[in-house]
Amino acid sequence: QLQLVESGGGLVQPGGSLRLSCAAQHMNLDYYAIAWFRQAPGKEREGISCSDNSGSANYANSVKGRFTISRVQNTVYLQMNSLSPEDTAVYYCAVRYSFRPCVLDRWEYDYWGQGTQVTVSS
Repeated sequence: QLQLVESGGGLVQPGGSLRLSCAAQHMNLDYYAIAWFRQAPGKEREGISCSDNSGSANYANSVKGRFTISRVQNTVYLQMNSLSPEDTAVYYCAVRYSFRPCVLDRWEYDYWGQGTQVTVSS
């Protein structure tokens, strides 16, 4: 069945970097918009980055200039730099079958990864 498998989370010091990966199984990502969301304890799930089939990307203001979304074949990446404790959350990748511009609305996405914990702490 269609599946997204995430990896790359962990503990990092403030100012550090992490790269999250999301491997898509049994789907061709060329036909999907991709996105990353995160959810901190007690907070709503927040859309932070998305990319459509043309390669255009959107970023939430909270991560703009620090995070970069990309896709290589059937894997989605989120490169995270200059991390701060405010970035601590469970991070999720998501996809939707679409050729329209991507949006940072969680209700628009059909398939989700299991989530990976990112903790930024000294």
